[in-house]
Amino acid sequence: MLNISHNQINKKVTLEGYQSHKKVFQRRHYKLFNRLLGGFSIAVLIVLFLPWTQNVSGDGYVTTLTPDHRPQTIQSPIPGRIEQWYVKEGDLVKKGDTILHISEIKTEYQDPKLVERIKLQRDAKSNSVQSYKGKVKALGNQIGAIFNERRLKLSQAENKLKQSYLKVKSDSIDLEAAKTNYKIAETQLERIITLQKEGLKPMTAVEEKRLKMQEVQAKLISQENKLMSSKNDVLNARIEINRVMAEYANKFAKTNSEKFTAQSNQFEAEAQTSKLENQTSNYELRNSFYYITAPQDGYINKALRAGIGETFKEGEALVGIMPTNYDLAVETFVEPIDLPLIHKGERVRIQFDGWPAIFFSGWPNASFGTFGGKVVAVETFISDNGKFRVLIAPDDNENEWPQNVRVGSGAYTIALLEDVSIWFELWRKLNGFPPNYYTPSQNKAKGKTAKK
Repeated sequence: MLNISHNQINKKVTLEGYQSHKKVFQRRHYKLFNRLLGGFSIAVLIVLFLPWTQNVSGDGYVTTLTPDHRPQTIQSPIPGRIEQWYVKEGDLVKKGDTILHISEIKTEYQDPKLVERIKLQRDAKSNSVQSYKGKVKALGNQIGAIFNERRLKLSQAENKLKQSYLKVKSDSIDLEAAKTNYKIAETQLERIITLQKEGLKPMTAVEEKRLKMQEVQAKLISQENKLMSSKNDVLNARIEINRVMAEYANKFAKTNSEKFTAQSNQFEAEAQTSKLENQTSNYELRNSFYYITAPQDGYINKALRAGIGETFKEGEALVGIMPTNYDLAVETFVEPIDLPLIHKGERVRIQFDGWPAIFFSGWPNASFGTFGGKVVAVETFISDNGKFRVLIAPDDNENEWPQNVRVGSGAYTIALLEDVSIWFELWRKLNGFPPNYYTPSQNKAKGKTAKK
């Protein structure tokens, strides 16, 4: 009732005579409730001072510790057509076992004797290289012969030039002698003429001297002609030397040109031979790609390309394989704000999908059904999901991970940080503060050693 009226019934009517009043309004109920409330308050106060382990949680999945142990797909480096399967899904294969056989689909590689024909072309070009090498060698010998012949010709021309110089010198001496004889004859003629005028010599003696002088004069002119001829021989000898040098220079240039042409053809043939050898190796290697083999021991997971006669492109995945031997790890992701709290060697508790666990994040010692781990790698670049990737390996000091855990299973991880009181953790949560900046004890010890 709202008690709007001024006539208050509770002051006029008493309830003490009723049985319900006796049961409800007893003072012992107040004492019991107060004791319960006080005990609960003391218990809550004690709990607030209990230790609590701060932690960083993350969601991830099971993977392998090393990249070569993780599930992989097998690709074909060349395009082709599936001809035959040698395995089925779930089979165990060893390294090098044949998984499937493919055939060629490109027309330029479909010749069954392609490698043999390329080898014939390569051998022909190799023989051509040897022929050009022989030609270059022959031209080199020819150049040597031309060099020797030029040396002999130049020696012959130089000898002839020396002979011409000596002949010029001899003729010059003979010319001087002829001039002397001419002067003597001229003097004798003048003396005879003087004696003939005085009557001491006859006229015949004068004529004899005049005749002798004319003979001497003729010899003088003849000797001058010989000297001019000798000088002309010197010029001819010099011209001959220049002609020989020009002639053999032309022969040298022509032979060298032929030699360089042969060398150019040789180098071109060697390049073509090398190209054909490369093609031969590529074709032989391509033939080995027709059989797809297992890269390592493992189980065939799934055939990504099925059927016979189905074509595919190069680099396209054909079948998935899971290695038989691998070391398990957990790949988890943490928020960027929690990344400074994660260090290599950090202890982590892991809850696997399919393995029920009773887990208290702040009391790892009271948790049941979780497994221990240790951080082995922290990614330095953010992932596509906006978090940082952390790789966790099994902790050797903890229980072994379950045997039936499969790669790809889900995992919930909690990295254990510092121990604080529960009241501090509640205060931190209410204020939205991050966990305390955590530095492993090893890093602290190193810092103290460095300071010392």
